[in-house]
Amino acid sequence: MCGICCVVTLPSQHTVHGSFAEDMHHCLRRRGPDSSQQLIKTASDLSYECLFSGHVLHLRGALTPQPLEDANNSIFLWNGEIFNGLPVGDTENDTAVMFRHLELCSNEADVLSLLSSLRGPWSFIYYQASKHSLWFGRDYFGRRSLLWQFSNKIDGAFCLTSVSVYSESGNQYQEVPASGIFKIDLKAWATTKSLSLTVFPWKYSSSEKTVEEIFINVLDQVSKDLPSHIPLVMNESKLCLRAPVIPLNKTISEASDKCASTHISDITPMVSVDILQGFLAKEHRKKLVHQFIDVLNEAVKRRVLLLCRNEELETREVQSLPHGKAHVAVLFSGGVDSMVLAALADRHVPVEEPIDLLNVAFMMKEEAKQKGTTKKRSNREIRLDLHSCQESCKETDAKTGGHLSCFDVPDRITGRAGLKELEALNPSRIWNFVEINVTLEELKEMRQQRINHLIYPLDTVLDDSIGCAIWFASRGEGSVSKQGEIKPYKSPAKVVLTGIGADEQLAGYSRHRVCFKKYGLEGLNKELEMELGRISSRNLGRDDRIIGDHGKEARFPFLDEDVVSFLNSLPISEKADLTLPRGIGEKLILRLVAKELGLKDSAVLPKRAVQFGSRIAKLESNSEKASDTCSRLKLL
Repeated sequence: MCGICCVVTLPSQHTVHGSFAEDMHHCLRRRGPDSSQQLIKTASDLSYECLFSGHVLHLRGALTPQPLEDANNSIFLWNGEIFNGLPVGDTENDTAVMFRHLELCSNEADVLSLLSSLRGPWSFIYYQASKHSLWFGRDYFGRRSLLWQFSNKIDGAFCLTSVSVYSESGNQYQEVPASGIFKIDLKAWATTKSLSLTVFPWKYSSSEKTVEEIFINVLDQVSKDLPSHIPLVMNESKLCLRAPVIPLNKTISEASDKCASTHISDITPMVSVDILQGFLAKEHRKKLVHQFIDVLNEAVKRRVLLLCRNEELETREVQSLPHGKAHVAVLFSGGVDSMVLAALADRHVPVEEPIDLLNVAFMMKEEAKQKGTTKKRSNREIRLDLHSCQESCKETDAKTGGHLSCFDVPDRITGRAGLKELEALNPSRIWNFVEINVTLEELKEMRQQRINHLIYPLDTVLDDSIGCAIWFASRGEGSVSKQGEIKPYKSPAKVVLTGIGADEQLAGYSRHRVCFKKYGLEGLNKELEMELGRISSRNLGRDDRIIGDHGKEARFPFLDEDVVSFLNSLPISEKADLTLPRGIGEKLILRLVAKELGLKDSAVLPKRAVQFGSRIAKLESNSEKASDTCSRLKLL
């Protein structure tokens, strides 16, 4: 994880320093606390100037300060992880490896071939000095943040950055679309005083669309959000990047379609983990489940092992931890996504090393607690969602003398139950269940100080709820209970695993059931295809900025290229069955994975979004919709 930034100015403007705000520099340094430096390049003959700012979170190989510069005066900024596709030795740093390969590229096709081979999250900025070219972009899913800002003036400054600061005036930042890689000819810009963007879009190897159709779609999609004086053009050679995943299998068998149209039911009967055993009795289904386990297991393995564990200098805070230092944490609700990630991480994290389970709760208002006891809910939700989990936590409550009831939100209850399952799965592991309790006062304070800048340029009520919940959770400041004693704890883990991508691919959201009821399997397929297509702009850039603010790196096992390709290869009927009740039908294949891993009640917990499970939703207003612009994100 790094914070990267580039500002390009022409002589008619202020100096490049004048375009680089100090508060933005502070945000970048929070992302990369281990090394910070800047470099200014001036092309005096062409009269353009570039400032490159690099801030490094050291996770792999030797600490490699950025920006990197080679003998030809080319400059490289990298915010990413190479998990596969390009060989990186155990002691090597992937930034240095990537730059070496870029130096060997002699033309545009070479650059695209290199980027197409990568497996892992990334965003980058590459100044190719010999050709006065500025390359930049994000990986196929947009797992790393990159923002751009264009001046309203034709010859104004141009800025790229991992994170910015919220502003209600001036030129606004936008997320760089993850629909391709971009290039700016700085020589042409300096000469004509007109900035033009060249795009190299992603393309499936087996795409039925022509290159022309792909370019038209990308040009239309990206151009609509650009200032009118910034032209976007396709590259002259019509080159494309190779998409790192296969297209979605939209096959619908006649049997599946008939079943879907005749057996939709609103009945929500009691479900139990035993129901899953019936699905596993079918050899074909069990084989697919174990193939999924294999590919997801490898994705988790890469993400928990590819990081430095033998750091010579540990802080006093970490040295004082009685049971050793946790290097890996999981955003943890006790739901099936986070439980599966924790169970698979347990296979690969050294047994003497704790795993931190980060569980966030926002203080419930008194009237909300009282309302919650009388509010009508389905019998199934009451029985499964809370009753069984509360029962499993009674013993814990007795040992610790009870918990603060105002923080006993649904995710806290299911989280404690999940902890007991994981302890049963591996009693020798130290599982640090970190209870992160947030008051309304602290929420308001930190939103104004930091979180609103990180959510920006997104601005909805939903962005606010999810962004705040993830910020407090990933900060990892709370308490843990050990031998009946509750102690303050701050997670030292630099790697944070998150389950995003599971619901998008496996029909986990309630809107998927609505879509299925209206449009059947064909409509559901289209909805799931759209989910992954928009995940970069809707979720991943925001979540990367939020988690990175703590000097930690978000890693997304469900968005590993091999995982996505495996799931894309399956027809929807093998992944979910929305004719079945909540807690079974959505994410069915993942629930079967959980069952095979030895998990119990957590395998059949219904989906509950973080904003509802943590109780941040409706905490400050009951009248707003998730899609409304959030007034609380504005500066006071």
